[in-house]
Amino acid sequence: MAGRIKQPTGRYGGRTAAERQAERRSRFLAAALQLFGDSPGFRATTIAALSEAAGLSTRQFYEEFRTLEDVLAALHLQVNDWAEAAALAALADAQDLPLAERADAIFRAYAANVTADPRRIRITFVEIIGVSPRLEEQRLARRARWVDFICAEATAAADRGEAVPRDYRIAATAFIGSVNGLLHDWRAGWVAATLDEVVEELVRQLLGILRPVGWNL
Repeated sequence: MAGRIKQPTGRYGGRTAAERQAERRSRFLAAALQLFGDSPGFRATTIAALSEAAGLSTRQFYEEFRTLEDVLAALHLQVNDWAEAAALAALADAQDLPLAERADAIFRAYAANVTADPRRIRITFVEIIGVSPRLEEQRLARRARWVDFICAEATAAADRGEAVPRDYRIAATAFIGSVNGLLHDWRAGWVAATLDEVVEELVRQLLGILRPVGWNL
C-alpha cells in the first residue's frame, strides 16, 4: 500500500476535500505526538496503532503519508515551527528593549514553548536521532535555522553597538548545542534547577558571547 497517496476531491458534510484532508493530517500528527513522544515511542509504533489512536483507518493513513518516518518528519517540523513562532513573537514584542531584556524575553518564550509538553522535547531531541540519513539531514537543517536566527540577532546587536562585531557562526552553533542539551537534561530531571534558572543561565551564556570582557573598552 506504500505510495498510495492521492488527493481527495469533492465536498462532503459541508467541508471541502482540502479541509477534510487537513483534519485527517492533524489527527494523525496529534496521535503521533502522543505515541512517538510518550509511549511506546516511534520505533515501537505501528501504522495500525497510529491509525487507531487517530480514530482513522490505515487506508486513510496511506492517503496522507507513505511511511511512519514521513509522520515523524512532519511532526518534527511542526514542533520546531511552534517553538520558532514563539521566539519570533517574543522578539517582535521586545524589539525596542535593551539587549539583555531582549535575550531574556526570547529564550523565556522559546523555553516555555519547548518544555510545556515533554513530548515535544522527546520528538526534537530523542526520537529523531538515528532514524535515517534523511531525518538526520532534516534535524541538522532545522538546527541551522536556529543558528541563523542567533547570528542575525547578534549581528543586529553589534550594529546597534550592543555587542562586539564579529562572525558569530561558530559561537552560535556551540550555543545552540548548549540550549538543546540543557533543556533536554532539565526536562529529564538531570538538572536540579527551575526553568527560570535554566533560562537565566542561557541568557548569561549568550551575553558572555556577545559581550566578552573588555570588548567595549
